[in-house]
Amino acid sequence: MNDTSLISRLITLADDELILGQRDSEWTGHAPILEEDIAFSNIAQDEIGHALVWYTILHEHLGQPHPDRLAFWREAREFRNAILVELPKGDWAFTIVRQYLFDEYEKARDAVLAHCGSHPIEDAAAKIAREEVYHLMHSAGWVRRLGDATEESHRRMQAALEQLWPHALGLFEPIEHDEEFSTQLNHIKVSWLGAVSPTLTRATLIIPPYTVSAHSGRRGQHTEHLTALLGEMQQVARSEAPETIW
Repeated sequence: MNDTSLISRLITLADDELILGQRDSEWTGHAPILEEDIAFSNIAQDEIGHALVWYTILHEHLGQPHPDRLAFWREAREFRNAILVELPKGDWAFTIVRQYLFDEYEKARDAVLAHCGSHPIEDAAAKIAREEVYHLMHSAGWVRRLGDATEESHRRMQAALEQLWPHALGLFEPIEHDEEFSTQLNHIKVSWLGAVSPTLTRATLIIPPYTVSAHSGRRGQHTEHLTALLGEMQQVARSEAPETIW
């Protein structure tokens, strides 16, 4: 595994976590119940913390820029996150379905990363996997709770799944310059489908056809939503700190 492959892989991992964490943080003060206001704030903090772990490996082991620079001084076209995580938070059903689909992906992904041959990545994946257990329990519980609760909740959950499914499949797009991990993504996808399919079925949700989003976040082809999100997220750093600080 060469440095170019590792850099591409870690940028992808970190960008997914950072952008999802930002979207999750938008529920702070706006969640449907107080308990979820606290829970989703914690989940957002965890996701951003995981992004920091991956950015730090890039910086300390592969000579890439400081984590703050990677987060706050890149343009949208330089990010490699999946389209799934950059979409606006939508309603509660949309957020829950997105979080669940990503949590299952992360579980399957970390199982592969735990044996990738890079000690820093293996150690980080093991640590993150322990924390993600609770994220998955939380999101899967809400999927089961809302999927078969009322006619209204079912309708909203099904609509969210239909909108998100093509973007969730985008999580398995090949990663530029990382053929090894791109090959493993098919195995990760099989594991992911094996986990999400029974959960969604038990929640009386119908899995949509397997169509993939026209955008390719893994190649830097993003929606306007990422540009708007980065404009808000990076505003303070760019106004308070000169670009040359790192």
